[in-house]
Amino acid sequence: MPTAKAEQAARTRQRVLLAAAEVFDEAGYEKASVTQIVERAGLTLGALYFHFGSKQGLAEALMNAQPTTIEPRLTSTGLQRLVDITLVWADRMKRDPVLRAGVRLATEQGSHGMNDATSFEEWRALMCSHLDVARSSGELRDGVDTDRLARFVVGACTGMQVYSDLATKRDDLMERVCDMWDFLLPSIASEAVLRDIHVGPTRLPAQ
Repeated sequence: MPTAKAEQAARTRQRVLLAAAEVFDEAGYEKASVTQIVERAGLTLGALYFHFGSKQGLAEALMNAQPTTIEPRLTSTGLQRLVDITLVWADRMKRDPVLRAGVRLATEQGSHGMNDATSFEEWRALMCSHLDVARSSGELRDGVDTDRLARFVVGACTGMQVYSDLATKRDDLMERVCDMWDFLLPSIASEAVLRDIHVGPTRLPAQ
């Protein structure tokens, strides 16, 4: 059982993370300051440095937190799980500052001196794990390379959200993700399951 002190530390860490997400999402890495972040959190600089070490440490934590904003919401498996990850991601990009900040920091990091593909690789590995389940269940066509497919989906979603943000402030991101699957599923899903894979906002879990 966690102690009261550990629980307090976890709550403090989450307050800093959420405040940092809001500031990074609004201002970007370069313009965000640790002073703004702790003021938003209602905490001290000491709390920020204790939990994250630096502004860059905060940014890395947010980039790597992306899957935790989505995976716990899902119960599907295999290929449907992969589809559902992208659908929930598209939906939450409009209203989850932790996810939005993580995506912004990951895609803009070249402009502020970081060059770390870890968050992208973690998405790829996660998607590969669900595709491996799909393969073992006979959901994939013969010859589908799960690592290449996962890499493609990560790259496609990264580009789609940038394009959608510029064009519609991400209002059409869900539509773009659905279009991707409409094109992609017939070439990767086995005939036995193709009609059973569902795409669209109806797949979103209850809030």
